[in-house]
Amino acid sequence: MRIAVICTDKPGHLELRKANRDAHVAYLKASPVEQAGPFLDANGDMYGSLIILEAEDMAAAKAWAADDPYAKAGLFSDVRLEIWNKVI
Repeated sequence: MRIAVICTDKPGHLELRKANRDAHVAYLKASPVEQAGPFLDANGDMYGSLIILEAEDMAAAKAWAADDPYAKAGLFSDVRLEIWNKVI
């Protein structure tokens, strides 16, 4: 199943995001991720993430999200996981 992982950074944590970005991107590349990218604010600064993950079930998706280097670094104020249906 496809899961949308929707993450919002804690305010003022851009430097923490940048410091962990290489590990996060490597984790994405080694995972069953179909699409991924950051949300950008009006200044073009990253402040969150949207990831479309292929997972066996919601429990596997939750475990995957918890192992994300960004999550382990404490970057996110909020993480939502939603079953997602690709139409286009």
